[in-house]
Amino acid sequence: MKLRIWVQGARPRTLGAAFAPVVVGSALAAAQNSFQVGLALLALLVALGLQVGVNYANDYSDGVRGTDANRVGPTRLVGQGLASPKAVKNAAFFSFAIALVAGVLLSITSEQLWLLPVGLVAVFAAWFYTGGKNPYGYRGFGEVVAFVFFGPVAVLGTSVTQLGKFDINALWGGLGIGCFAAALLLINNIRDVPSDIKSGKRTLAVKIGAKNARSLYLLLLVAPFFCLVPLAGQLGNGVFVGLVAAPLALLAYRPTNPVRALGLTSLAELVFALTFSIGVLGFTGV
Repeated sequence: MKLRIWVQGARPRTLGAAFAPVVVGSALAAAQNSFQVGLALLALLVALGLQVGVNYANDYSDGVRGTDANRVGPTRLVGQGLASPKAVKNAAFFSFAIALVAGVLLSITSEQLWLLPVGLVAVFAAWFYTGGKNPYGYRGFGEVVAFVFFGPVAVLGTSVTQLGKFDINALWGGLGIGCFAAALLLINNIRDVPSDIKSGKRTLAVKIGAKNARSLYLLLLVAPFFCLVPLAGQLGNGVFVGLVAAPLALLAYRPTNPVRALGLTSLAELVFALTFSIGVLGFTGV
């Protein structure tokens, strides 16, 4: 029972945002015969550590502030009294520690030491999303940070550690994946608009209103598929296999149930990453 609660508290519906950039970055490296499974696994540990860590950190910070008191949706460990604030905070720090250790090993092994400060910034960004005295998530910047760190930074980081060089295709792939990551956070915040207004949490969805936020959400769901166009110019038409994820993205936009939309958004991102990668590798004959 206890383990199940902690798994739910980690918000498994969001973990596609950790897998997707590593899959895309690794596929682009493999397309140039540079895939290294050990480095890919370290990159995945970094991404998972950050994603799970930010979920627990968000649970802790919103819980102690009382923001989670009347929310619907995923399990809230602190807000629902299922775990002590200290235990949830420690779980967040433990997850961040895993991400840091894996990041140090990844940077040293790949000889990309410039990634060390990037990793530190990512951990601080994960904590101060809702943590600290002036969290940026309460001022509407969460989607921007999610886009950057779980998009271009994650895909490029995965790619460059295996290739040993910058790859423009990883940038385009990262932009697409980043849009999904931002959409994932945005639909989560759209769901919480009523309770966030009451608690004074000024997310992007609160600032621009639920209707405009829904329009932005649709734009973020559609944008990744346009990123396939420049990628096709570099890698061939095989990348358009990623369009298989388009129906899932549209389904994610349609549901009135925001919890279901959250799961569909994460699934669409993961399917996009996998099918895009299959297309890339099939085209290159890897």
